[in-house]
Amino acid sequence: HRGLATLPVRMQAQQASAQALAERLQGDPAVAEVFYPGLGDERGIVGRQMSGGGAMIAIRLAGGYAAAEALTGAVRLFTHAVSLGGVDSLLQHPAALTHRPVAPEARPGADIVRLSIGLENIEDLAADLEQALVKAQAVATV
Repeated sequence: HRGLATLPVRMQAQQASAQALAERLQGDPAVAEVFYPGLGDERGIVGRQMSGGGAMIAIRLAGGYAAAEALTGAVRLFTHAVSLGGVDSLLQHPAALTHRPVAPEARPGADIVRLSIGLENIEDLAADLEQALVKAQAVATV
């Protein structure tokens, strides 16, 4: 119960960081697609029913499984996790971790990485992702 008093403030901060990161990721050549409810839905269901897009982002990497694996191995601030959420930034590559035993037709793509944005400094998170994406792109072009 102690954490409930600060939940709205924490969620606003995490949401603002997630929105900024999602927008930055859209322009990165290593990223084929960004999935974030706050992108381009101001008048849609998110804009009508929510106060923002939340703190979860999924990205599809241009270099497939190898690029996703390189990204997850190169991040420094994001913690690898099977369960996402909380105040620390977390990262998950479902194809390499949680979804291996799932039927192939039900699995997320091997090029998908999920990010749960925490309360760390937005510039630190962006720099960490940028350096990891450079490594992911290098693997993709080999």
